[in-house]
Amino acid sequence: MTAGLKSYLKKGDEVVVTAGKEKGKKGRITKVFTDSDRVTVEGVNLVKRHVRATKLGQDSGVVTKEAAIHISNVMIADPKTGKPTRVGYKVMENGRKVRFAKKSGEVIDS
Repeated sequence: MTAGLKSYLKKGDEVVVTAGKEKGKKGRITKVFTDSDRVTVEGVNLVKRHVRATKLGQDSGVVTKEAAIHISNVMIADPKTGKPTRVGYKVMENGRKVRFAKKSGEVIDS
């Protein structure tokens, strides 16, 4: 496991792919795999899978779905500009710990 990478990524975050064949694409995180340091991003890294009908009435054929991508290849999109940014933490006045974009200072958590 890679220490510190998965702690700042959450389901629903808007991310930008920074490396690989899908570089530059944006999407939302749909699933975080904490055991293998991977995430699935909506509309990114699409693969085709041949599916067999396992139940009566279920369709078989070729299905397109999102494959997992390593978390080191994505960065959170800045809420202000939409460009990739690093993430920092700060404690608000009410004592709540929130994530913020290092480029613009905008709070990422709602």
